[in-house]
Amino acid sequence: MIRSELLQALAKENPELRAEDVELAVDTFFEQIAERLADGGRVELRGFGAFSTREREARKGRNPRTGEAVSVPDKRVPYFKPGKEMRARLNVT
Repeated sequence: MIRSELLQALAKENPELRAEDVELAVDTFFEQIAERLADGGRVELRGFGAFSTREREARKGRNPRTGEAVSVPDKRVPYFKPGKEMRARLNVT
């Protein structure tokens, strides 16, 4: 599902809301998650999962064109861990 499909699904389920209000809600939701992660925090949505960040240490990499060794700095990357209910829904047999 892409962002526009999400907006359409929410608008369809909430006909009392204007399209602009649905878009504002979605933008606010994602912005709050991004801000919390940028501050080093964690976002947990019960039944869905948890967003957090993980540290990647600096390392030596290679330029794929030249084969030359390059230095890759340490960085934080986003991480998502699905909740118990989400895993159960994905693994229904």
